[in-house]
Amino acid sequence: MKKKRFTEEQIVGMLRQAEQSGQTVAQVCKAYGVSEQTWYRWKKQFGQMAVPDVRRLRVLEKENSRLKRLVAERDLEIDALQAVLKRNF
Repeated sequence: MKKKRFTEEQIVGMLRQAEQSGQTVAQVCKAYGVSEQTWYRWKKQFGQMAVPDVRRLRVLEKENSRLKRLVAERDLEIDALQAVLKRNF
């Protein structure tokens, strides 16, 4: 997986700073070294978030992935038990 240059908190900070400074999108993108397409993708994803919201989102995504793993493991166990029961009876 490609390493990201900016964390989510940094991205939100950039978006907020750009809104407050009154610069154009092109000027802000040039200052941070990102393309306008990246800027608008970030704005779509993080536009209404604050830094605490981003941190909470990261925690929720981590918890969600853990729960998905647990469900997948449980499903594998159920399939294995059903296979064993079909062979014994």
